[in-house]
Amino acid sequence: MEPSSAASSNRWRNWFNGAYIVRFLEMVQDLIVISLCIGLFSFMVMQLREMFLSLLPPLDFPRVTADILFLLILVELFRLLIIYLKEHRVSIGVAVEVSIVSVLREIIVRGILETPWVQVMAACSFLIVLGGLLVVRAWIPPTFDGVDPEQQISRRHRIRLAQALAERDSKLDA
Repeated sequence: MEPSSAASSNRWRNWFNGAYIVRFLEMVQDLIVISLCIGLFSFMVMQLREMFLSLLPPLDFPRVTADILFLLILVELFRLLIIYLKEHRVSIGVAVEVSIVSVLREIIVRGILETPWVQVMAACSFLIVLGGLLVVRAWIPPTFDGVDPEQQISRRHRIRLAQALAERDSKLDA
């Protein structure tokens, strides 16, 4: 009985080792994201139908504009989910773009003249921060293409240390 329980124990230990559990959890997470994509896509189709129905007379221009902007937000969210499925990362640029369009949609739907000035100022400062994030994001090297900033810094430190040791050794030899 001992060899059987030891083999069973090793099998469970190997399963919980990390590789299997991580692969299983990634697969479950992908299934969740796929179901979100399917749900979002069907919701986009329903919204598109509603938008076309709102184009019938009498035309309510603010509602049509709000529907179009809402569809653009849904399309960007769908794109964010597709990027996640392909690369297993969340695109900061797309997330910031969705946030910007969402804020602008609310301002356009409510109307800038009917919105209290405090909310307009808050929206402006939020948009400035989001714009700053887009600018900073352009300067940050992509870490998903195999570029790991920590490894680069570590490599530079090792090179400097090796150069310092080589200089010290050359001074001792002279």
